[in-house]
Amino acid sequence: MRLLNLYCGVGGNRLLLDGHDVTAVESDPKIAAVYGSLFPDDELIVGDAESVLLERFSEYDMIWSSPPCQSLSRMVKFGRNRSPRLPDLSLYSQVIFLQNWYEGLYVVENVISYFPPFLNPKKIGRHLFWTNFDISLVEDVPSPKGFINPTIGTVEALQDWLGLHYPKPWPRYDGNHCPTQPLRNAVHPLLGKQIVDAAEGRPTTRPEQLDLYDG
Repeated sequence: MRLLNLYCGVGGNRLLLDGHDVTAVESDPKIAAVYGSLFPDDELIVGDAESVLLERFSEYDMIWSSPPCQSLSRMVKFGRNRSPRLPDLSLYSQVIFLQNWYEGLYVVENVISYFPPFLNPKKIGRHLFWTNFDISLVEDVPSPKGFINPTIGTVEALQDWLGLHYPKPWPRYDGNHCPTQPLRNAVHPLLGKQIVDAAEGRPTTRPEQLDLYDG
C-alpha cells in the first residue's frame, strides 16, 4: 500500500514495514539525511509535513503522522526545565482533518500530554494513538532503562533497542543539544509494525516473533 509517513524522524515506525511504497516527510535536513541513508528506496521530502498532508493526502492508502510533542509532554510541567508555554494543538487539527476529509486509514501518534487528551485516543505505553481502525490488540514495547534521562541512556543503547544504527556524527535537532533525542522520539519498530498489521487486518506480530526485540 502507499503510505505517507509525516514527521518521519529517523524512521522508527518504518523499519519493519516491508512491501510498502513509502513517502516520508521531515523538516530537519540533518534528521532527514539519516532517514534517507536508512531507507534509500523511500521518497523523502525535506519540508513542512502539514503542507504535504494538505496537498497530497488523497494519493495514499494510509497516513501516519507523529507531530512534535515538546509543548504537550508532561515534562512541560514536571521536567527539570519546566516553564509555562502555550501547547501546540496542531495534532488535533490533523485528526479532525483526517476524520472529515480522508478516506483511507490513518494513525496520529503523540506522547501522553500533561492535560487530558481530546478526541478519545488509545493509550499504549508512553504513546497516544488516534486511528480509524482497531488497535486494541497492539502490545506495548517497554522502554529501556534510562530512556528519559539522556545522561543514563546512550545513543548506542537506544540504537540497539530500536534496531536503527547510523554512524557518527549523530544528528541533533536544531535547538536541542542531545543526540539521543531523535532516537527517543522514535516509535519502536515493533509497535509500528503491529499498528500497520492492524490497519491491514493481519494478525498482530508479537515481540517474541522478531529477533529485533529481545524482551
